[in-house]
Amino acid sequence: MEDKELKRYLHQSLVQIVEKKVNAARLMLKSTLESRDNETKSSVGDKHETGRAMMQREEEQNRAQLSNALELTNILSQLDVDKRFSQVEFGSLVTTNHGKYFLAIGLGKIVVAGISYFAISPASPMGKVLLNKVVGDRVLFLQKEYVITQIE
Repeated sequence: MEDKELKRYLHQSLVQIVEKKVNAARLMLKSTLESRDNETKSSVGDKHETGRAMMQREEEQNRAQLSNALELTNILSQLDVDKRFSQVEFGSLVTTNHGKYFLAIGLGKIVVAGISYFAISPASPMGKVLLNKVVGDRVLFLQKEYVITQIE
């Protein structure tokens, strides 16, 4: 697979994963709101207040998950898969002697044609170590030396 094609594929894979997260968060929020509304109609007393507080907490958690997933969607929309890089930046596909990293959002391992790629955020510990480096640079991460062999 050509490098540009590979970046498109990785990007699209991340978009699909995030879309699933958005849809799941929306469903959970909808379910929580429906449960809250049904609980409000049928309960009275201290148990009711405890139940409402728990549902309120669950609703807040679901809203936060949805907000986080939507933020990931926004970040991915800013990624230019056609851009070529001379140094490691957001959107770079970086090959090292210990693995391949796609600097986008932190969603972990994606396997393409039997090869593992790690989707990491530029703000992650590994992302920070790689940022602004060029081919041939050596970086130390968790007492292991990484040599950057390619940047796409």
